[in-house]
Amino acid sequence: MTLNELRYIVAVARERNFRRAAEKSFVSQPALSLAIKKLEEELGVSLFERRKNDVTLTPVGERVIEQAMRVLDEAAKIREIAQQGSDQLSGAIRLGAIHTIGPYLLPDLITVLSQAAPGMPLEVEENTTANLEVQLRNGAVDAAIIALPFDVPGVETLSLYDEPFVVVVPRAHAWAGRENIVAADLAEEKVLLLNSGHCFSNQVIGACPELARKGEVQQGNSLETIRNMVASGLGISVLPCSAASERYRNPLVQVIPFRDPAPTRRVALASRKSFVRTEAITALADAIRAIRSDCFQPVVASARPQ
Repeated sequence: MTLNELRYIVAVARERNFRRAAEKSFVSQPALSLAIKKLEEELGVSLFERRKNDVTLTPVGERVIEQAMRVLDEAAKIREIAQQGSDQLSGAIRLGAIHTIGPYLLPDLITVLSQAAPGMPLEVEENTTANLEVQLRNGAVDAAIIALPFDVPGVETLSLYDEPFVVVVPRAHAWAGRENIVAADLAEEKVLLLNSGHCFSNQVIGACPELARKGEVQQGNSLETIRNMVASGLGISVLPCSAASERYRNPLVQVIPFRDPAPTRRVALASRKSFVRTEAITALADAIRAIRSDCFQPVVASARPQ
């Protein structure tokens, strides 16, 4: 049994396809298939159910893959320790971010981090919370910027800031002149929200339960698409404050705050407890907290055990 064989079976488990797994592993498909067959023969079990257009894990295969991920993660620590030496701020960090945070936080974060840790570039992956959870657990990303709650075994979170939500309406809308909006009023309008794969929609509905019961909701694939739909007069929406800041304003859209207490989300940095570059995680968190924005309400730094 070799580390390469473990990497190959993990790649197949992720891709559910031998050809794509071989491409991701930078080996030929016959070489990858032969190595996996050799490992299965050594273990005396079948790890995968092979069909013409799909590959699935056998029950024992699922357990082997979980252990293989842990072994590879531990092996990576040896390389990281050797490469980083005493400087944990040297070398790229694979950072995930949910879609409703990444585009609005990363420009400022990269600017601040380039000064604080110039030897630590970011390899960024934007995705949904559910997918980032998987990527964080299997080591595809080192850390992820998410919205709480995020209860994942083996993962700890550092709270960063609270961010209020705001309402956006077309300029010609009857609400355009209002100073603030009561959350319950949303149920009276056609509200444009992200599709159900995004946790932000659940947070909006949580802030206005009546919206789920009697409101009219239409879904979009991104906040930018929704902003344009609002500008076109198709409805109103709720955005995180950072997505409605001055640099992203559309002249056809009016931004209105919620009446206090405004609904908010708590943003945090999640990382595996086993990740050895703890100073890098601290540097990331400090860089995010150093960003100055009216949309970010700092919270006391804390780690939450999982």
